[in-house]
Order: sequence, then structure tokens, then C-alpha cells
Amino acid sequence: MMFVGRACGRCHLFFLPTRRCGYCRNITLANCSTQRYWLGACRAVPVDISSSNWSLFQSIKMEFNETGFPVPTDEYLKPTPYFDFDNPAVADFTAKAVEGATTDKEKAVKAFYAVRDSIRYDPYRITDRAGAYKASDVLETGAAYCIPKASLLTAVTRAAGIPTAIGLSDVTNHMCTDRMRNAMGGKDLFMHHGYAVMLIDGKWVKAAPAFNIELCDKFDVTPTEFDGVEDALLQEFDKKGRKHMEYIATHGIWSDLPFERVYDDFTEYYGAELWERCREAVAQNERRQAANFEDEKPVT
Repeated sequence: MMFVGRACGRCHLFFLPTRRCGYCRNITLANCSTQRYWLGACRAVPVDISSSNWSLFQSIKMEFNETGFPVPTDEYLKPTPYFDFDNPAVADFTAKAVEGATTDKEKAVKAFYAVRDSIRYDPYRITDRAGAYKASDVLETGAAYCIPKASLLTAVTRAAGIPTAIGLSDVTNHMCTDRMRNAMGGKDLFMHHGYAVMLIDGKWVKAAPAFNIELCDKFDVTPTEFDGVEDALLQEFDKKGRKHMEYIATHGIWSDLPFERVYDDFTEYYGAELWERCREAVAQNERRQAANFEDEKPVT
């Protein structure tokens, strides 16, 4: 299945043309992810192609597999607005991450561990800013939640010549913190958990680089390990045999990140307040200069 993206004339964010105009009700269009208004031919806003944001989001083609795995094509090797391995910082990170590896499996394993442990997992980094999901932005920030970390791993393995997609699934988190649960409106379902889906030696393999080793030690969870052969998703149980994570539903495998879908689903499920709660949590952490997620006390 192929989607072709457009960009909002005001905020220039990318979205999928899956809706109808709220004004005339008869023109296929898309929802602006920032302004929350409907764009249609009846009142479309011209896109400013001179905008610095425009080059990120213009004319995006996206392949989507709701079930099963994709047919490998060049779409899974190209840089995209989110998997921007043509960015010098991402290219440099990739070169260092896979140094010494000679096979796709070795490159994938090295890339996985580089992303897992170089980028601190921070669920409060959930954001409605599309640019935060770019691989280059993740490197610059040094902290992210699962989707941006999956974006970075996807970019790195593509740069290493491995066809890679991004997968999204819902997971139940049986071990959380009070603060995080409050930010999520009391919910313990994590929507759109992100992971990379790599084609290694003719087989599609999933790997979730979300939890860095320091966080796993804090929460008494065995770190996710990846051998380039078997799927490496989050663990079902912690070190004490308690339920940790469960995969509940899948949202398919994509050739680029479907940001607008993630935005809409998060807003609908967690409430529009999610974005401000997470922004405030990050601001509080920065003011305290210490409050990393792994420093919080887990709820068991």
C-alpha cells in the first residue's frame, strides 16, 4: 500500500491524505498536526517552499504493510525526512557504530547496541514536534522515547546498506512510575511502541532499542539483547519473574514514520493534555538537572 504525503501550509508538518474537509465535507485532504484545522481546496493555504521546514516534509511517499512483512524495495534503503542518514551527524554515528563489521548481521548488531546505549530512554520526550522524530535530532538531543530511537536505528542500518522499516505496536507496561502514569492520563497502554524491522540474510528481524542498560539496571529488567537472527523486542518478564511488557496490537510496518497517525492516536487516547504534561515534565527535569526517568521509583 502506498501513501503520498502533503505538507501543511502553516506549520509545514507532514501528514497523510486520509480525511475529508470539515468545511465542505467533500474534498479529500489531511489534518494539520499543529493547528488542528482541516485543509481542503475550498480554503487551502499555499505552502511556502522557501521555508526551512519545507525540505523536510515535501512530497513523501510511504509504503505500509498492515500485516506481514514488506517486499524489499529501494524504499527501505533510502534516506527519508525522518530517517535522515544523509545528515553528516548520522553518517558519522553510523561509521563509528558499525566499524569493523563485515556482514549485515554484524552491522545490525553493532548498530542496535550503539543506539540502545548511546541514547538515553526518556518517555517524557513524547512530543508533538515532528522534527524531534528525525534521526539527526535524536542524536543532537541524546535522549528520546521508543519511536525516535527506532527512527535512529532505522536510519543507521539503512546507511549501512541494510533494508529497514519501522514497526509500531501497542504494548502494556506493567511496571511504570506514578509520574509517568499521570503524564499518560492514568493509562498503562503504550501506543505505537517503535522498533526497527531489518532484512538480514533474507529474513525480516525486529529489534527495539528503547531501554538503555542503565534504565534496565534501575528497573531490575534484563536488557534487550540482539543477535541479528531472532527478534529482540521488550521482555515479557523482569528479573524477578514479574510481568513487564506485553505486545497487545500491531499498527503495521512502514517505510517512513507515519507521524500524523501517531499524533492523532496519542491525542485521542491520552488526551490533548499529554503534550503539555510531557513538555512540563522535561522542563522540570532540566530545571532539576538530574531527574532522569531511571531515577524514579518504579510502581510494581
